[in-house]
Amino acid sequence: MQPVVIARDERPLERLHCQLLVVGGGAAGLAAAVTAAGQGLSVILLERYGFCGGAAVAGLSGTVCGLYAARPGARGAPEKLVFGFVDTFIAAMRARGGLTDPLRYGDTYTLVHEPLAWRDCADALLADAGVRTIYHATVTGVLAEGEQLHGVRAYTKQGPLEVTADLLVDASGDADLAAMAGLTTFQGDGGKVQNPTMIFRLQGVDVARFLRAQGDDSIMGAAVSSAIEASDPSGRVLPRRKIFLFPTTRPNELLVNGTRVVGADGHELNPLNASDLTEAEIQGRRQVRAYEAFFRQHLAGCENAFVNDTGVQVGVRQSRQVEGVSKLMNSDVTSGRKNADGIARSPWPIELHSGEKPKLHWLYDDYYEIPYGCFVPQRGEGLLIAGRSLSAEHEAMASARVTAQCFSYGFAIGHAATICVRDRVRPRDLHGRDLRALLNRNGAQLG
Repeated sequence: MQPVVIARDERPLERLHCQLLVVGGGAAGLAAAVTAAGQGLSVILLERYGFCGGAAVAGLSGTVCGLYAARPGARGAPEKLVFGFVDTFIAAMRARGGLTDPLRYGDTYTLVHEPLAWRDCADALLADAGVRTIYHATVTGVLAEGEQLHGVRAYTKQGPLEVTADLLVDASGDADLAAMAGLTTFQGDGGKVQNPTMIFRLQGVDVARFLRAQGDDSIMGAAVSSAIEASDPSGRVLPRRKIFLFPTTRPNELLVNGTRVVGADGHELNPLNASDLTEAEIQGRRQVRAYEAFFRQHLAGCENAFVNDTGVQVGVRQSRQVEGVSKLMNSDVTSGRKNADGIARSPWPIELHSGEKPKLHWLYDDYYEIPYGCFVPQRGEGLLIAGRSLSAEHEAMASARVTAQCFSYGFAIGHAATICVRDRVRPRDLHGRDLRALLNRNGAQLG
């Protein structure tokens, strides 16, 4: 008789309980956890890395996008349109010298952050709020009774961990809890998602000379695109022509958003596919070295530049999203639609990076609002969504996914969770208008 082989883990199971469990410590998860704990809830945050920051830090996206109004040529002084928790974060980062002044990005502005300062700020904000943070914790399953979620099972180096909670927030960035629970999710445009990118930092740059040659716009102009094409007409080695280069808080450094990571056979990689995600890491690192060589040869001030580091992981723009009771439509973005139950606003353009040339659709001197229902799953109880997994059409998602908005989502969902737990209200029974009014009383300035 063949021996029966079973999976086993003899380490003791640790059980915890809290009022609110937040899975994922990116911008949205951090804001949700700190906000809810600040309102008096007992909060546990599980994060798979040893630090918070999500795509902004592990993926090294490096910028706080979505704060400022867009105007042709970025004319006039930067006009900030997003408020709330992001102001707390900005103040903490500025105290650590972790943010640049506004830098031009096409027709708007962005802030470049120092990832190490991001980690320090998150640690301090979570500790000050009384959040119990557990790093290096990977969720492996949800605890559910039918479609009622009660908690999660996670893996840690100590052993298996079980956390139950009155309410859960999925801030995983990939709608992991919703998918594990079998709730309705979708991926991009008929399953096609935006390709990932490997962001890196370039040291040894004469930044002043670089800026004199390229100007103040972090989106490189036609001359750089033409030089890339001339260097690699096939596009196999340097597949992205339009690249973004940002001065940082560090001396002699540029942050580079310039790769377009596709499979060796040319197919768009899906970060939810294990083999695609592995290939993205490998291809991404290869591209980093190719662009490093190009910069040294072709860009003034970069003659002695070298790669300082890359993201801990390839940057993921889009993966899995939840089907919500509301959905942000492409037309909502392009028309600047306002909503009575809007709990966040965004002036950021639709920014699609698939294909040879990124697509930017600007919303000038305006903004749109994202409804609360985009964060409430159409099916399931005991769960709210925060972050880029919101319910949104493909192009709308390409605007709504950025960092400033994720801070706003977490701020709103932290307040929503507090109401739901204290008043024993189901998330789908909470009125977005009431939540909006509460957010305004707490500094969101939604109007």
